[in-house]
Amino acid sequence: MARVFVTGSAGFIGYHLSKLLLSEGHTVFGLDGMTDYYDVTLKQRRHAMLSQSPGFGAVEAMLEDRDAVDRAIDGFEPDVIVHLAAQAGVRYSLENPRAYVDANVMGTFNIMEAARRHKVDHLMMASTSSVYGANTEMPFRETDKADTPMTIYAATKKATEAMGHSYAHLYDLPTTMFRFFTVYGPWGRPDMALFKFVKATLEGKPIDVYNHGDMFRDFTYIDDLVRAIRLLMFEAVPQRPEDGKVPEGDSLSPVAPHRVVNIGNSNSVRLLDFVEAIEEALGIKTERNYMDMQAGDVPATWAEASLLASLTGYRPETDIREGVQDFVDWYKDYYNIQK
Repeated sequence: MARVFVTGSAGFIGYHLSKLLLSEGHTVFGLDGMTDYYDVTLKQRRHAMLSQSPGFGAVEAMLEDRDAVDRAIDGFEPDVIVHLAAQAGVRYSLENPRAYVDANVMGTFNIMEAARRHKVDHLMMASTSSVYGANTEMPFRETDKADTPMTIYAATKKATEAMGHSYAHLYDLPTTMFRFFTVYGPWGRPDMALFKFVKATLEGKPIDVYNHGDMFRDFTYIDDLVRAIRLLMFEAVPQRPEDGKVPEGDSLSPVAPHRVVNIGNSNSVRLLDFVEAIEEALGIKTERNYMDMQAGDVPATWAEASLLASLTGYRPETDIREGVQDFVDWYKDYYNIQK
């Protein structure tokens, strides 16, 4: 059994990953800033549920607080670090770009320094499909260039990929960067489309449909995502190629134990089909407010997940209707909605 340090443990993905690891008998220590970017009560509830396990402990601290990060990691002495905490969101990045540089760049640097100092077996850090930016050739492959980020959020995530590569090369620190595609499911974030659409529809309010519905997303169900992370954690630790040769299709660096992996459903779903799945799950028709594209947003995402499959033997495959129904069931239960 491993000792796993998880940043963002009170967050949507961090909660589900911690829950999975605890169920397998691993020891998990979490760090979360409990910022008010969205409802802190939701984060507190997630941590409270994890705390029911004797294998879980956590501290509340900001990534930018180097001393607090060092104390937490030094006291836990992890085998693996999974760095999920970040400032996320497209719209908020236009309002407060400094928050992204502080949390995502400086905060990630603090985590990397601790990982180097402790010589962890595996450093795993979350990136995003947003790094593909203005790329139009699909599906997105890990070996594609990703030099055209459209938001400061995406730019900070691409920066952490580069930082991670340098540390992997200099200190022989096995590092996996995973690029998430649109993640959804129970206990999800209130700023994400599914949460907002379900909430508005139940309240009889219109939903904002950007780019007049002409958008496509590779929706990834949360249980599929954390299973993929768990499989990569122990079964696909990157190793520096002895001869500098990398297998075709692998994003492994020729000079470092560093790899980038897409985690997506390999299925780009039309936004209006997603809305129809919500209507089906709720049994209510949505009122739609069609709008132009948001600044910095992209019309489509689509993951090529063959590398994940070759490394782990696993492919995310939850159908969008099944996943949306699971979220709606959770939402109604959590907010005690009878209709």
